[in-house]
Amino acid sequence: MSLFSSFFGPNINELAAQARDTPGSIVIDVRTPDEYREGHIEGALSMPLVSVPATAAQRLPNKNAPIYAYCLSGARSAQACRELERQGYTNVVNMGGIGNWSGPLAR
Repeated sequence: MSLFSSFFGPNINELAAQARDTPGSIVIDVRTPDEYREGHIEGALSMPLVSVPATAAQRLPNKNAPIYAYCLSGARSAQACRELERQGYTNVVNMGGIGNWSGPLAR
């Protein structure tokens, strides 16, 4: 991670590139379904924060897979990462907020 991200949080653009380059990685968007429909990172799985505790084991069966989570600002994705780690996931990254995304959005 860069010095910039040490002070200002994760860089979603750098981490999305890392996720693309990491075999077996999964990107999850933990915003609401309506927010997801408004635009999301291509290939991101919609997994609203409220559903993470109950559905993670079913939707993310490999607890060692690299999982990258994002939301609007980074707060909900941080909560999702903590919950996934609590459930035993070993390779979870908070990408931060899509508000800082500079790439195209899928709809």
